[in-house]
Amino acid sequence: MRLLDALLPWAALVVMLLAQWLIFIVVPTEAQMGIVQRIFYFHVPAAWATFLCFFVVAGASAVYLWKGSRAADRLALASAEVGVLFCTLVLVTGPIWARPIWGVWWTWDPRLTMTVILWAIYAGYLMLRAFGGADEAVARYAAVLGIVGVIHPAVLTTKEGGSGLTDPMMRTTLYVASLAMLLLAAWLVALRVRTARLEAEVAGLRRELDHV
Repeated sequence: MRLLDALLPWAALVVMLLAQWLIFIVVPTEAQMGIVQRIFYFHVPAAWATFLCFFVVAGASAVYLWKGSRAADRLALASAEVGVLFCTLVLVTGPIWARPIWGVWWTWDPRLTMTVILWAIYAGYLMLRAFGGADEAVARYAAVLGIVGVIHPAVLTTKEGGSGLTDPMMRTTLYVASLAMLLLAAWLVALRVRTARLEAEVAGLRRELDHV
């Protein structure tokens, strides 16, 4: 585990630098959409990272409800935090891409609306965890919300304005950028899990000192 923690940030950095080189230097400019199409290589990988994080929230929440594992609960919370971050990135990059293509910053397209609702569900999860206190019942309610959220029929797709992946190098760039984003998400989740574990250990030591 320690070896993985040490290698993960370096792997994320190397693949991210490779992705930037491909996006801004190598990949050709899409003929119809122009340079704005390059945001596709951030928008779609961020969507995939969002899905990964929220699926981890659901899985870890299920384990917590089943076994009462504190480690699973910490993983769920960390994944929700990172998932909301990437979902926010999806919602920010989407309008930037859509404005030159659709002529408006936002339309209430079902896919976009569902994505906003998905963001709201997990933002609510985080608010419940932040303001609900340390009661185990709050953690269990949040776990149920984390599972329900992933069942929500949000569709984070590549359809806004069309992908424009007409060149094989464009598809290669998308795959590399997606791997970079997933590695970054995994690293951030690992950092948050480690921080949460240390916070729990410090809280435990304080409780022991209070009883001395």
